[in-house]
Amino acid sequence: MKKVLLSFAVILIMSSMQIQKPVKVIFFGDSITRAGVTPGGYITLMQEALRGKTNPEYELIGAGIGGNKVYDLFLRFEDDVLSKKPDVVVMYIGVNDVWHKQSSQTGTDPDKFIAFYTAMIKKMQAAGIRVIVCTPAAIGERTDFSNAQDGDLNRYSNIIRELARKYSCGLVDLRKAFLDYNLKNNPENKESGILTTDRVHLNPAGNKLVADLMIKALSEK
Repeated sequence: MKKVLLSFAVILIMSSMQIQKPVKVIFFGDSITRAGVTPGGYITLMQEALRGKTNPEYELIGAGIGGNKVYDLFLRFEDDVLSKKPDVVVMYIGVNDVWHKQSSQTGTDPDKFIAFYTAMIKKMQAAGIRVIVCTPAAIGERTDFSNAQDGDLNRYSNIIRELARKYSCGLVDLRKAFLDYNLKNNPENKESGILTTDRVHLNPAGNKLVADLMIKALSEK
């Protein structure tokens, strides 16, 4: 009897000492996400900040392609997301859907944006994947709403906020965070150079801000 109890105790101890499988997180987006895995990028900063500090640990994977819009994500969704069987997906898309309306007349109308975005959320949730969505941060950093795409960015950010509410997704409200930061740190109303290098892509301060907000979102239940 003592041997049985001893064996049972050993099994319990071994089970408690086992390290859980890392939580696999895919960041799904455009060139901002692609740059996130480079040295100093927000995904790299997150991995460095999280390494060895959580149990289970996180495996962070960047799946960003430059120029992508929401329907590009939809077309590669099966291969780049579902086939990888992630635990969490962070969707960071919308800048090109707005920006390309003016630059190349290939943006995405709101109704189509909603349709593609909703289809991906539903498929991920049906597969048991936790979904975190992000509002598009900026196309220009002026704080007086004189950036050319401010109106559309606000509209598409509201769409994403509503989708997050409707489907109980996590939300990283980068649009609000960037505006709040610029209101405090951009007294000269500069077009770029505060959180971005070129009005869109992140500089070191922008990467740090996004990394901090993403880590906070991952830790929330």
